[in-house]
Amino acid sequence: MTRTIDALCDQFVEDYAALDPITATFLGVPGHDDRLTDLSPAGYDARIALVRAAVEAVEAATPVDDLEAAARDSFLERNRLELELEAAGLSRSRMSVLWSALHEIREVFDLMPTEGAEAVANIGARLAAVPATLEDLRVTLADEARKGHVAAARQYAEVAEQVRRWTGQAGEGGDFFAGLVERLQAPQLTEQAKAASRAFAGFGLFLSDELEPQGRDKEGVGREHYALASRYFLGAEVDLDETYAWGWTELQRLSDLMARTAEEILPGASVDEAVAHLEADASRVVKGREAFREWMQDLADRTIADLADTHFDIPEPIRRIECKLAPTNDGGIYYTGPSEDFSRPGRMWWSVPDGIEDFHPWREVTTVFHEGVPGHHLQVAQTVYRKESLNRWQRLMCWCSGHGEGWALYAERLMEELGHLADPADRLGMLDGQSLRAARVIVDIGMHLELEIPADNTLGADGSAFHPGETWTPELGLEFMRLHCRMDDEVIQFEVKRYLGLPGQAPSYKVGERIWLDARAEVQQRHGDAFDLKAFHRAALDLGSLGLDPLRAALARL
Repeated sequence: MTRTIDALCDQFVEDYAALDPITATFLGVPGHDDRLTDLSPAGYDARIALVRAAVEAVEAATPVDDLEAAARDSFLERNRLELELEAAGLSRSRMSVLWSALHEIREVFDLMPTEGAEAVANIGARLAAVPATLEDLRVTLADEARKGHVAAARQYAEVAEQVRRWTGQAGEGGDFFAGLVERLQAPQLTEQAKAASRAFAGFGLFLSDELEPQGRDKEGVGREHYALASRYFLGAEVDLDETYAWGWTELQRLSDLMARTAEEILPGASVDEAVAHLEADASRVVKGREAFREWMQDLADRTIADLADTHFDIPEPIRRIECKLAPTNDGGIYYTGPSEDFSRPGRMWWSVPDGIEDFHPWREVTTVFHEGVPGHHLQVAQTVYRKESLNRWQRLMCWCSGHGEGWALYAERLMEELGHLADPADRLGMLDGQSLRAARVIVDIGMHLELEIPADNTLGADGSAFHPGETWTPELGLEFMRLHCRMDDEVIQFEVKRYLGLPGQAPSYKVGERIWLDARAEVQQRHGDAFDLKAFHRAALDLGSLGLDPLRAALARL
């Protein structure tokens, strides 16, 4: 029988890449690297019309087997939500410290090929297109603001500050575009780079001078907006109040585990005392950014070698990952997938904040597992590789944060199961990261829904209650994160700004992990003694990325 749904999804990738060259580069689809995306209202109209037509076509098609049924469920769940976000006025007006069309214009240059005359010419063409593209985006955002579709005022202000850092007006990173030309050793692109930098600087003024005064004073978005955002990032509908309550229980569980682990590191010590002991240990410090990048690369490579052919089937092209320092200083670690032909490998990036030169690997072992193998790199790159069972949309375009980030967080706990966190310091780092994600559930839902802090909580300082009975505010959110996250304060501040600008995304990690663990337990219960963990992972990952409700439906067919 004809695989109609797969054919429709394959064609959608081609059509969408032609309308969105930036996305094409992120996906590794060749042939579009010399253009930027049309960010005018007409450009957005064309892309949403394509999505709407594709949804109607896939709705009308009949799957021929379970693989196509999973593909159909995934495509419709993801793209119907895109239409809902558009109808709610949330897509075109998106502006946060972590995600916006502005960020995508800047970041696309990180992923472009740089070797050879054609690659340099493509970069030059895109640099030359930056001023007109930003003008189109300015028109779109102004149009959305007139309709009342705006972000919080603080997000505009914070992104404007990011722009100042990208263009060398602030911070230590220098002018990104000048640095790009210097790295390329392409002085012929100097004028295009200067024009791009000027255009970004001007856009930063537009954000601060024109949009910030129109932005929302209240940073919380309310229950209706939050519920839609949560569904988008999870691919599942959850009870927000139950999830908020679960977040408190989960954070308490992790706090108790951290206390026991601290005792292993330094008998009689509190968690803070154990952390201070580890940070004072010169043997546990890596000095310098490049030395830390080399440490990340070595651990990522060793982990792939250890897990391949034992706990996971890892095809040869996936056994290569690059660890890189991002050319910005915004903070945060992230992963970008390989190109379709694997000529561009999967990459783990760290955007190191200004001033940080000393690194503590015990904190970051679990991060390498999260971003590399068995986390994002295994999941994403294996999906790209599975041409025999997944259509092109599934392999390249489908991404659900709850599925992907939930898997990566599940992968961290899995590595403890597999014995890769035997050092209690590394385990404390993992638990601290898990605590961050649990605290996110509480703070993100609490701030946006303006919920009450439970009167009987014991997660304040020294086991006392944290502001019992009060209503969440951004200030309380920052205080709570400082209590439960042992990171540089600049990073914690960025975290809270991120939650406020992108409601529902941060909880998708821990809630996604919860759903992955529940799904594994359900399959294990059905299979009993015949349950094979390696086979479960292979079958689950072979489904590709999909919303968590479609994932549960697909795993129920195993």
